[in-house]
Amino acid sequence: MSRVAEGVSPLELADYQKAVRLVLRHPLITPGYPDRAALATVRRWAEHLRTDLMEVLGYRLVTTADTARLQRAQDGLDATRPALTRAGRPFDRRRYAYLVLTLAALGRHGAQVALGELADAVAADAVRIDGLGLDTARKPDRDAFVDAVTWLTERGALTLADGSATAWAGDPERAEALYDIDREILLAVHHPTRVLQHLTSVTSLLDSSGALGLSAGRAAQRRDQARRARRLVLENPVAYYADADAELLGQLRAPALAEDLERLTGLAVERRAEGVALVDTSGRLSDLRFPGGGTVAQAALLLAARTSGAVQRSGRHALDLLPAPTAADRLAARARRIDGALPSRGTVAELTEPIELGEPDEESAHETVVDADHEPGETRYPFVTDSWLRSRLKEIIGEYGAGFAADLRGDPDRLLDQALDLLGAMSLMLRVDGGALALPLLARYRGVTARVKTRTAPQPPAQTALFDDETAKDLTP
Repeated sequence: MSRVAEGVSPLELADYQKAVRLVLRHPLITPGYPDRAALATVRRWAEHLRTDLMEVLGYRLVTTADTARLQRAQDGLDATRPALTRAGRPFDRRRYAYLVLTLAALGRHGAQVALGELADAVAADAVRIDGLGLDTARKPDRDAFVDAVTWLTERGALTLADGSATAWAGDPERAEALYDIDREILLAVHHPTRVLQHLTSVTSLLDSSGALGLSAGRAAQRRDQARRARRLVLENPVAYYADADAELLGQLRAPALAEDLERLTGLAVERRAEGVALVDTSGRLSDLRFPGGGTVAQAALLLAARTSGAVQRSGRHALDLLPAPTAADRLAARARRIDGALPSRGTVAELTEPIELGEPDEESAHETVVDADHEPGETRYPFVTDSWLRSRLKEIIGEYGAGFAADLRGDPDRLLDQALDLLGAMSLMLRVDGGALALPLLARYRGVTARVKTRTAPQPPAQTALFDDETAKDLTP
């Protein structure tokens, strides 16, 4: 029997699980973020949360008078949870750089700071970084800087005391903004588990057990593997058996995994032949919902349906079957891209312990069938080419484009790129050279139907695509 939520009465279990989902969804909680009730909810269950999150997942919850900070154990590099701009778009590299430099500059100020003064401090640091800079005379630079400041403001690290950041971004000669600085929240925002100046590779951040002070002894290895397996299921739309390390397979298949996660989160664990998924039909835990609203999500859903239908109609042997890059290969590729931007000066190499990532051995490749009772070797998946995907998207735009945003409808290559990124984030398809692989979860969306509903007067003439797929709605990962 699971010991999760031990001491929580059956009548209060749902409230406790709500607190769990809240802190997992928002690793930083402050008096005003994500709402005014969140911190009180987490603080009520803080003792139970600290125990269960550490025992089940290896996560450490740190609470203070005004913050609750979840320190996650990182097993991989996840590109699906970006910081968002005021317009809801993912941060680019410039905005991330401004955010980090803003955090550093705030540490040198007192209780308040003017936005123009903060911008000058960040600009003085940015000019020393090749290719960055911050020119407050340029509107794009000001907008990027204000996006970084707004991100901190939303979390309570900064509080607007007077003026307007938007007005300053429009004309810094005529407008200004004054902010109060909350040191406690500022410290919680930036709470690294490593001395960042000592890192020579981003993969050094992934030794999470050592970073959080967990036991590395032989007696604790099985417990740590169980935590890794639970994290794999919790943090991903699906944990494929074929993609898991050999030592994790037994943990993924163990009944205790489902029992612990279901009691901790209040969500259902679903097992299939290909893997395990934690199903969040409410969307209260997921940071990315699918199906969803908007042009990209709608186009991705229709593209998923057509791809899945083509795989089903043709059978496995009518399409090329290609191996998917392993999780280690994908991690190595992401690490190389990130490490390419790291500074080469000022590091202390002897204090780092980067993870060694092996290269794939093509000669050892062999095809297997994914099965819950079979140890996977190299699994092969149906492959669709870029040209096939472009043709299908062209058909989708022709049938349903009236409901799409005009800028994406007029740029099908960009729409296809964003749709495939979304499908990749949901573990439905995997992009490879020359096309994409259809992963097992994609079959869930082969029955999607769609229609375009035209708005009638007196509403504007814009059209919206509506999707009638009750199965997909009920089983959103």
